[in-house]
Amino acid sequence: MKGRRRGDARPRVCFVIPTYNEAPNVTPLLRRLDALYAGEDAAFLIVDDGSPDGTGALVRAFAATHPRVHLLEGRRRGLGDAYARGFAHALDTLGAGVVVQMDADLSHDPADAGKLLARLAHGADVAIGSRYVPGGSIDAGWSPRRRRLSRWGNRLARRTAGLRGVRDCTAGFRAIRAETLRAADPARIRVKGHAFQIALLHRLVHAGARIVEEGIHFRERERGRTKLGAADLAAFLCQVLWLRIAGRGTFPKFALTGLLGVFVNLGSFQLLLELGVHKLLASPIAIELSILSNFLVNNYWTFGDRVMIGRKRIRGLKYHLASLGSLAVGGGTFAALSMLLPEAPPVLLQGCSIPPAMLLNFFLNSSWTFRDAGSGGG
Repeated sequence: MKGRRRGDARPRVCFVIPTYNEAPNVTPLLRRLDALYAGEDAAFLIVDDGSPDGTGALVRAFAATHPRVHLLEGRRRGLGDAYARGFAHALDTLGAGVVVQMDADLSHDPADAGKLLARLAHGADVAIGSRYVPGGSIDAGWSPRRRRLSRWGNRLARRTAGLRGVRDCTAGFRAIRAETLRAADPARIRVKGHAFQIALLHRLVHAGARIVEEGIHFRERERGRTKLGAADLAAFLCQVLWLRIAGRGTFPKFALTGLLGVFVNLGSFQLLLELGVHKLLASPIAIELSILSNFLVNNYWTFGDRVMIGRKRIRGLKYHLASLGSLAVGGGTFAALSMLLPEAPPVLLQGCSIPPAMLLNFFLNSSWTFRDAGSGGG
C-alpha cells in the first residue's frame, strides 16, 4: 500500500506522535483524535521512547479497543530519532498518504489538524500549524522570557538555516504529503534533538515542497513537565548552525578556499616578520591579505552557483566590510593568545586565530555578501 487504499477518494492520514512520560495526556489525546476523525481513513501512531511512567502501557490498553491506534516502542534516543522511526512506520507499514506530526501534551489542538489537511487538499505539500502568522497565537501563560526565546529561536533558524519564507520554523505541528516526506528522506537526518524540526524543514524546502502556514493557538501544557532544558537549547543552537554549514555543500568549498587563505596568511605573516614588522601588526595585515585573496575564489567558485544580489563591486564592498569582523576576531584571538602564551611561537598562535575568523567570515558572507536572491542564501 502506497498511501491510499483502493476505492478511497482521499489519502490515508497517519498521526505520528512521539511520547516520553506523557501518561497524564496520552489517553485524553487519543480519545479526542479518535472522535474528531471518526469519518476519516486515519491511523494514530504513538512512538514511545520507553517512558518509565507507563505511557506505553496506557497506549496498549487503549489500542485493545481502538484498532486505529498503534504503538511503536524503542529506547530513548531523542525526538528526531523517534520521528524518523515513526515516519518510516507510517509510510511503509501503515500506508499513509499524509503524515501529521504533533505533540502529545495537548499544546496542539487536535481539531486544528483538520485545517492543515484542508490546506493540503488545496494543493500544498506541507502545512504548518504556525504561532507567528495571522490567526496564530501563544497561550497567555507563557512568560516574557519564553516568548522572547521562542521568537529569537525562530529568527535564528530562519536566517541561519536559510528558511526565510517560513515564520514558525520550530513548529512541531505539520501535515506533510507522503511523497514529499519521502523526498526529504528524514531517515538521513543526523540531528536527533529538537533541532530535528529545523533539519526536516530544511530538507523539505530543498526538496521543492510547496509550504504554507495556518494560524493556530499554541496552548501551555496542563499536565506533566516540559522536556526542554538548558542542554537542549545549547544543542539546538549548535545543530542549527551546523545545518547552515552543511546544508548546501558550500562550506567544504569554503574550507578549501580557506586552506588557500591559510597559506597566504601564514606565508605573508612569516615574510612580514622577516622584514622586521612587529607581530601584532603583521597579524592583521596577513589576515587582510588572505581575506582579499579568498574573495575572488569565493565569488567565482564557492558561491558561484547562486543568483546573487547586487553587482560584483557591491559584493566586494560587502565582503570587505563583513571581513572586518573576521579581522577583529582573528587579530583579537592572536593578541589574547600572545598575552596568555608569550613564549609560544608566533606562527602557531597565528594558526590558532584562523578558525574563529574563518567561521565568522563564512556566516557573514554566506548570508549577506553572497546571499542567494531566490532563497536568501541557505
